[in-house]
Amino acid sequence: MVKQTARNQFPGQQAIEKKGWWLAHKWLILRRMVQLGILALFLAGPLLDVWIVKGNLASSLTLEFLPLSDPYVMLQGLMSGHFPTTEGLIGVAIVLLFYALVGGRVYCSWVCPVNIVTDAAAWFRRKLGIKVSSQFSRSTRYWLLGLTLILPLITSAIVWELFNPVSLMFRGIIFGIGWAWMVILAIFAFDVFVSQRGWCGHLCPVGAFYSLLGHKSIVRVSAQKREQCDDCNDCFVVCPEPKVIRPALKGADKGISPLIDEANCTNCGRCIDVCDEDVFNFSSRFKD
Repeated sequence: MVKQTARNQFPGQQAIEKKGWWLAHKWLILRRMVQLGILALFLAGPLLDVWIVKGNLASSLTLEFLPLSDPYVMLQGLMSGHFPTTEGLIGVAIVLLFYALVGGRVYCSWVCPVNIVTDAAAWFRRKLGIKVSSQFSRSTRYWLLGLTLILPLITSAIVWELFNPVSLMFRGIIFGIGWAWMVILAIFAFDVFVSQRGWCGHLCPVGAFYSLLGHKSIVRVSAQKREQCDDCNDCFVVCPEPKVIRPALKGADKGISPLIDEANCTNCGRCIDVCDEDVFNFSSRFKD
């Protein structure tokens, strides 16, 4: 029990010893490169006057010809009585197609900068051995999603964007808005001391929206070699949505596919990283 507890406090240690540091962190590093790279592209304009991308994660124009628009923001706009431009509709269509292919909650793990904050909170909590018992129903985020779509009907304004941590973090980096950073700090403290993976896993309406968007996406994680699982539980410890793993990993005797076909899987790849038995890999829904 002591050995197992110590291992779970530092998940991936066995993978580092067996596969090497790079393979035990590969997908985590690639995600950070993508997240920080996207953020750098947006910030290069206002900070360095290099305008590769204009706008923000809600609506942008890349290299003066590629529009990208957040369908969640546009849906709120429609609810508030604001109709999109043709360029906005094209941008939404591109984003919808992309996330339908690779999984909607890829946004949460590969794009959203708040993910860096919540991942840091999870690491900090494990490092200090902090145990939290407060949990919210995972359906709460869907109720909050519904609320963010009802409020524009009542107020004729996109109310959520006033509180959206992603938007606040973006503005805070550029303009140094103090209270925006207080929101980010509050999310960090909430995840550390109140509810494990509380924000992304239980409350964030953005994640709820994208889980619905990419429910039948092609790219999936698969527990293809699940017979090699040694029950170390490292994958459950690092996974932001651990409930999505069990059916694929432990469902062989029930005839359940090894494909993790749950909408809330973020395709973050951390289960692949920390597994020293190489149980997991990226696959497609047509392969398994």
